[in-house]
Amino acid sequence: MKRATTSESFPSSPEEIAAVIAKAPQRVDDPEGAYDPNDPSAVEDFWKNATVHRPGRGPGRKARKVLLSVRYSPEVVEYFKSTGEGWQTRMDDALKEWVASHR
Repeated sequence: MKRATTSESFPSSPEEIAAVIAKAPQRVDDPEGAYDPNDPSAVEDFWKNATVHRPGRGPGRKARKVLLSVRYSPEVVEYFKSTGEGWQTRMDDALKEWVASHR
């Protein structure tokens, strides 16, 4: 029975290491791409500016929104979706504005 490999082998030659470094993400503040994964400040800069790294609420913090299922007319949803990324936040802002004006 053939065993499945779960990862690639570790690069051992200088050429393989250089190829892996070349594939590494570029520093946001360095358009030349001189990202060195062994440079702690480069790694810190990458994670500070990375769009994928979004810290959560953390322990002891309460959620600021309530999760629920709701139905809206297709026209309303289409309108807000057509405004692009962040449409749910804009929809929430519009509802907050309506609530404030109707108190």
